Parts: sequence; structure tokens; C-alpha cells
Amino acid sequence: MKHEVARAAAQGVESGMTLGLGSGSTAAILIEDLGKRLQAGDLTDIRGVPTSFQATILAQQYGIPLVTLNEIDHMDLAIDGADEVDPHRNLIKGGGGCQTREKLVDCRADRFVVVVDATKLSDVLGSHFPLPVEVLPDAYRQVMARLAEMGAQPELRMAVRKAGPVVTDQGNLLVDAKFAAINDPAALEKDINNIPGVVENGLFVGMADEVLVGEIVDGKSAVRSL
Repeated sequence: MKHEVARAAAQGVESGMTLGLGSGSTAAILIEDLGKRLQAGDLTDIRGVPTSFQATILAQQYGIPLVTLNEIDHMDLAIDGADEVDPHRNLIKGGGGCQTREKLVDCRADRFVVVVDATKLSDVLGSHFPLPVEVLPDAYRQVMARLAEMGAQPELRMAVRKAGPVVTDQGNLLVDAKFAAINDPAALEKDINNIPGVVENGLFVGMADEVLVGEIVDGKSAVRSL
């Protein structure tokens, strides 16, 4: 499913475009596909704006020229994954800890396309995935206390195979806030970002122009658009 939906998204990329390159496993397949098309001459003169160190490394590996947000005044298309998607195309992102740079890039694009598999769909955000909140290291305890007052169960994200917490590309920490349900994502996004010490949270409200969903239909992989 991931390969099918990544290929479907890649079909929207044309020569001469400046692209936001997302993070995560599906976005990695997309970057590989774009790199191969570039090397084969099917695409020319594209530039990528990476949303993470992971995306930077992959794009360099496949020969995709990179620029930063400060070097451009226009971005044609951003393609990225998501951890959870509701029927209104609102998203939870940040399972990979990149939501701050992802939001900076994705909001700048003329068109933002999200690529997911069917397991990421839910009726209400928060049903399956906690909300990642990036916080300044000196403020994580007070942010967690405020999130608890707002009805969440907050946990500091700890690293795997490394002692201590996960550290973002910006040098901050991540708090995963589990809400029973997020019924008003627009209001919650603003309320959390107004907590002193919060850098950004993983609610992406009203940003996605299209969601491409990879799923299995009658035993075969297929892609549909939301």
C-alpha cells in the first residue's frame, strides 16, 4: 500500500517544481522514486525542501538538489505522510518527531498532498495516536502539567537504544499527549501553542488539499483520494 500511494503522489510532480519533501516511511519511498526519475531524465530541474534530517540524507543519496525555506519565495507542492487523518482532512503528525519543520514547509506550498495507508484513517483525531508536542527542554514539566489540566495524559518521549529522551532536529524534547478524542482540533492547536515553552504541536488543521489513501481492495492494492 505504501509503495502504491507513494507512486500515485509522485505522478503529480513535474519538471521545474520546488517540492516539500516529507518524512517517514511512505515519504522515503516517494523520495526514492523522484530520485530515480531524476536520474533517468524523466524529471529535470526540481528542487527539494526537506522537512527533516532524514529527508535531507535521502534526497542527497538520490541526487535531488536541496534548498532551504529562506532561499525560496515559492513552493509548488509538498508531499508528506501523517499518523492520523479525520474525515475533514485534519491531521496528527509527529510520530517521527519532525512536525515543526513539516508544518513550516507544508504551509508554504501551493498544494499540500498527504500520503497514508488505510490504517491511518479515524473518525475523530486522537482515537489511535497521541498528539506530539515539541517543547523547550527547560519547560517540559510545566508543559506536561498544563496538558494534563487540559485533559491529556502526557508522556515525555524516550529514545530507543539510547539513554534519555528523544531530541528533535531543533534540539528540543517531545511530549506525547494522549487525548480521549480531539473534537475541536482547530481550537486545541491554538490552545496548546499558547502554552509557554511549546514550540509547535502535531495538529495540522485545514492544511491538506488532498489525502491519498493506499488500501487493499479485493486482495489488490489500490489508491483513493479524499
